[in-house]
Amino acid sequence: MGLAYAMGMGSQGAGGGQGSSIYTFLPLILLFAVFYFLLIKPQQNKAKQHKAFTENLKKGDTVVTSGGLYGKITGITDQAITLEIAEKVRVKVSKSAVVDYVKGE
Repeated sequence: MGLAYAMGMGSQGAGGGQGSSIYTFLPLILLFAVFYFLLIKPQQNKAKQHKAFTENLKKGDTVVTSGGLYGKITGITDQAITLEIAEKVRVKVSKSAVVDYVKGE
């Protein structure tokens, strides 16, 4: 009698298993949604803001690079900028390395 009971539960479990597969993946879907809104979306927004920032750079702006160089922009191309970091000392850096304007100068 115990064997028949176990077999009977197995056949019911197989039919219910198809519906529960959604519940199996639900935590995975929720985890992806959390990662998207907490990690991926803010990173995309930050990348958009940085792209807009680098497109608005112009000669004469005083900026700081990701490496910590402070300087005034003396030349600009599509990929690079030339910074004057001291009198008659100029360096060429990638446009994407510029992270912020220098306030108060």
